Amino acid sequence: MSPLSAPEPSKILENVQSLNAKKIRFEINQFELPIGIKSTFGLIRHPGAALAVPITEEGKVIILRQYRFAVARRILEFPAGTLEEGEDPLKTIKRELQEESGYKASQWDYLGLMLPCPGYSDEVIHLFLARELTPLSKKPKGDDDEDIEVLEMSSNELEKSIHSNDEALDGKSITAWHRACNFLDL
Repeated sequence: MSPLSAPEPSKILENVQSLNAKKIRFEINQFELPIGIKSTFGLIRHPGAALAVPITEEGKVIILRQYRFAVARRILEFPAGTLEEGEDPLKTIKRELQEESGYKASQWDYLGLMLPCPGYSDEVIHLFLARELTPLSKKPKGDDDEDIEVLEMSSNELEKSIHSNDEALDGKSITAWHRACNFLDL
């Protein structure tokens, strides 16, 4: 995998307005871009996240059907979670995998990172492949607002879901799945 290009930060000339919300911050700033243009942009500041593509010894994919209020529907997505301040992404996803799916993994492979919405957010999501899964005897308590159904699919069933448009999937999950397929040579 080729390294990512180096960041070229824009200069913040003025913070026009800010609003803190759960886990994120909305900002309107006047920027000077690297090409010298000055303009005002809205931006979502996000602490980052981590995601796992969990695969069982039998080759089944663990995926979640989760309600998402912003789109008012249930979507298929892999276990993921927001990084706590200063937290290592692998620590984050180990916790989230257990809380959201009820599994723990013994083998972890880094699949790289993705930028889900770079036009208006600085969020970076770290992608992992989780293998050698063990079901937990008791699933840890997750967030109170989570409405999650844990599913087991074959790789073919997941591919069909991605291509059929019968279920909504988010971009981070599709990206992670395709990176995992390359890694696993599927």
